Amino acid sequence: MGQYETTIILTPLLSEEAAKEVIANFSKILTDNGAEIVQEDNWGLKKLAYPIEKKSTGYYHITEYKVSGEVIGKYELELKRDERVMRFLTVKLDKHAVAYNEKKRSGAFNKKKSEKAEAAN
Repeated sequence: MGQYETTIILTPLLSEEAAKEVIANFSKILTDNGAEIVQEDNWGLKKLAYPIEKKSTGYYHITEYKVSGEVIGKYELELKRDERVMRFLTVKLDKHAVAYNEKKRSGAFNKKKSEKAEAAN
């Protein structure tokens, strides 16, 4: 089993509740196929770097999960079929990316900022 991360950009025409429902459906597809979801990070409505389908914003969502490689093809096929998904990107995480994400989740990077702020006082 490898560790993967998928970033999904949904159309801004959806309501916040509808966007959460779409993401829940995609998470269910992963778990039904034996994936273990490590973390989900919902960034919400953000400005795009360039217009996609004449839209300048989109709902961003990042899912990190562990799964065997065969499931990725099925998952990406479902993402391609859904018209509410404007773009998506799936990457396989190497050991360094996994370690970085674990540090980020534990708040190791935030501690350094707070220590610097305390030292400045």
